[in-house]
Amino acid sequence: MEYTTLGNTGTTVSQICFGTWRFGMQSGGVVETDRGEAHDLLDTAWDNGINFIDTANVYGNPNGLSEEWIGEWLADHDREDVVLASKVYFPFDGWGEPGPNDSGLGRKHIRAQIEGTLDRLDTDYLDLYYIHRWDENTPIRETLRTLTTLVEEGKVHYLGASTMAAWQLTKALWTADVEGLERFDVTQPMVNAAQYDEVADYLDVCADQDLAVCPYSPLAGGFLTGKYDRAEDGTVEAPDGSRGSLDEMFDEWYTTEQAWDVLEAVEAVADEVDATPAQVSVRWLVEQDRFTCVPIVGARTPDQLEENVGAVEIELTDDQFERIDEARQLEQ
Repeated sequence: MEYTTLGNTGTTVSQICFGTWRFGMQSGGVVETDRGEAHDLLDTAWDNGINFIDTANVYGNPNGLSEEWIGEWLADHDREDVVLASKVYFPFDGWGEPGPNDSGLGRKHIRAQIEGTLDRLDTDYLDLYYIHRWDENTPIRETLRTLTTLVEEGKVHYLGASTMAAWQLTKALWTADVEGLERFDVTQPMVNAAQYDEVADYLDVCADQDLAVCPYSPLAGGFLTGKYDRAEDGTVEAPDGSRGSLDEMFDEWYTTEQAWDVLEAVEAVADEVDATPAQVSVRWLVEQDRFTCVPIVGARTPDQLEENVGAVEIELTDDQFERIDEARQLEQ
């Protein structure tokens, strides 16, 4: 495993982060990753040098299961060796039916959720705490003041921001600077080789402000692994049990004309470097040079995770990198 400094922070992380959003999640009534499988995957991540683990308070059914299972696993490891990230925003159902203050980024909800998160993870602090989404109903000043207090109390080391508009991220950074509050150091947008342009303005802000980028869905929901075929009518032929077969929105989110062009380029490069399309797709993100990029990979099996980790062992030439980049820009 190779390691990198996480943007402007003083924390060193593996070039790949392990995402745990599947822990306890149900798709079509099927649990994607149960407790035993979750612990096996965490062991595999650790054995392969991954020290950066991403979760959220709402991961799992009921919410909180992902954090609980990570906390159980963490009990057998040195907390100081692990970089933990979690999130806050969405309604939390782990305590029963969510109440009127059980969502958003108001002081009351953040305060309640950080305590629950720390309890489930069985730790005194988070290395990174993301706002999961932008809250239109709470002034960003209130949110940042509350988060700054958590940093001052030692419950959180650094702050992060997930999906939002570029202007919202800019507003948050400006507010932090003007008010003398803690600012976001890390972002977590959905970015992959097939879906980059949608957040181009957001990434421009990250590059300008030297923010680390930890993309989720680096394989476009599995589309960039090459396991999907294109039917004659243009739809996706998905293997049984795959996300494409379980998620009704898969076609709409991931299978654009642009995505098929990118996949073709990724597969061609994979053949050239004797790697899998998944490894090339992850590597393309790691090699972004405008900002520190640490992709968040998920997996259903240890073998899948080990395949993704193999991305750190390959390198792309400038020509190979640019061919994938140019595939996004082909006229449709």
